[in-house]
Amino acid sequence: MARGFSKAIIMGNLTRDPELRSTSTGSQVCGFTVAVNRSYKDSSGNQQEQVSFIDCSAWGKAGEIIAQYAKKGSGIMVSGRLDQRSWEDKEGQKRSRVEINVEDFNFIGGGNGGNDGAGAKSASASQDVAPDDISDEPIDLSEIPF
Repeated sequence: MARGFSKAIIMGNLTRDPELRSTSTGSQVCGFTVAVNRSYKDSSGNQQEQVSFIDCSAWGKAGEIIAQYAKKGSGIMVSGRLDQRSWEDKEGQKRSRVEINVEDFNFIGGGNGGNDGAGAKSASASQDVAPDDISDEPIDLSEIPF
């Protein structure tokens, strides 16, 4: 029997502020929803808009960082596996939900684009050189060691 594979990558904006909770075992989990917009032309050539709302859960340090720096409207790209949860509600009806269990993420956007500057940086990127330190001089290719 073949093993399955589950990977989802989405990019959009948070629909509300992330909620950081602790489980009974002390683990941190951050829940948030990402709105993903799509534009397309229908059969008559008219431009249409569609929005999908995708629930996400980020565990541990990733969840803490998202809860600290992201807020409603912040741009984010997440990747992770799809998980389906099932439960019975208070009325006894069976419910289920598919969500992304976040394995990696990057904050999207720049300046004050709804992020007050805090979420403009990539969560996985580090930058050692400030943009002001870059000169306009041409690069001498003979100085490159490879």
